Amino acid sequence: MKDFIKVMKALSDPNRVKILKMLQHKRMCVCEMQAALGIAQPTVSSHLKVLEEAGLVRYSKDSQWVNYELGSGDANPFVACLLGNLRHWLRDDPEVLRLVELLPGIRREDICRK
Repeated sequence: MKDFIKVMKALSDPNRVKILKMLQHKRMCVCEMQAALGIAQPTVSSHLKVLEEAGLVRYSKDSQWVNYELGSGDANPFVACLLGNLRHWLRDDPEVLRLVELLPGIRREDICRK
């Protein structure tokens, strides 16, 4: 039950759900998520830590970039089930639609140059 509760708590924040919805479309770094969500970098990092601890996201380093992507769900069947279903959920939500429309224009190279 502990793993189930951890996943459900991770999904209990709207910004964490938005992060997952964005990661369905592309791998992203913290600065890209920050730009899309309009929240502070430490807040994005805090959300990512909760999502990572639940197994919903994972990261990899690529030179100076830390790229986040959806977790695989291999170690936790609740993660696999919820991520699979989340692909179909909230498709028509106005906030999610707005974020998805923003994604092509959000590029880390542009953000970090400022």
